[in-house]
Amino acid sequence: MTCKLGIFGYPLSHSISPVFQQAALDKLKINASYEAWEVPPSGLASRIEELRNPTYLGANVTIPHKESAMDLVDELDPLAEKIGSLNTIVNRKGKLLGYNTDAGGFLKALKSTESFDPKGANVLIIGAGGAARAAVCSLLGLNISRLVIANRTLDRAISLGKYFSSSIEVSAIGMNDSRLTEYARRSRLIINCTSMGMKNGPAEQLSPLGSTAIQEGSLVCDMVYNPAMTPLLVEAIKSGASTLGGVSMLIYQGAAAFELWTDTTPPIGVMFRAAKKALELNQ
Repeated sequence: MTCKLGIFGYPLSHSISPVFQQAALDKLKINASYEAWEVPPSGLASRIEELRNPTYLGANVTIPHKESAMDLVDELDPLAEKIGSLNTIVNRKGKLLGYNTDAGGFLKALKSTESFDPKGANVLIIGAGGAARAAVCSLLGLNISRLVIANRTLDRAISLGKYFSSSIEVSAIGMNDSRLTEYARRSRLIINCTSMGMKNGPAEQLSPLGSTAIQEGSLVCDMVYNPAMTPLLVEAIKSGASTLGGVSMLIYQGAAAFELWTDTTPPIGVMFRAAKKALELNQ
């Protein structure tokens, strides 16, 4: 029997998860297929319910379903519950378990940038969805100094800031707030957790910040991975900042999900090579 895996999202034309996950399955000779399942919010509940079928090992969950999927599984891993979003579902004999591997994937990607030390840094996070929640949760354990959350809908930014109680200063502003540029210039770490700049997305050509708002010598991370060089990263390079694209986080979170589904050690190198090739072909 060929088992099934896939990713739920809307839209999904940008996703390369099927490419690198299938490459890993094939490398380990696991009889399973990984597909892209583009599902609008109205159809998510019924599609997740299908995962109880024994042919399904589980699924990934991406924008815009990471928070709403929380209520559609039977049990949440403590980290997913703490973060308030999930990105991985595992089918255990008809019982659906929800996990968040985004936080660990983000930390591994950040730590791969050996020249950057987050201790004492002012941090700007753009976005307040599931990916932002994972990033905030991770950062609060890294001894940063101050965190600013900027989001198009101010109430969501405020809610996210309040959700994580901590000893550091957390502020929330809207994307149209005149203070955004000032906060960005003071930030040694900037993280885009929105879909802005994503290939085939509604804001494909846009960057949340221009080069003049980015501090020279800072680190700019973009969780968008397709294209590999997003509009934000282009602006960051103009400013003299270091950059971290979304591919590393994508692979590390995907590898953690792969291990949960298959109980095997994922071939990280195979995943990275497949992802890189897919992005080169998509340019």
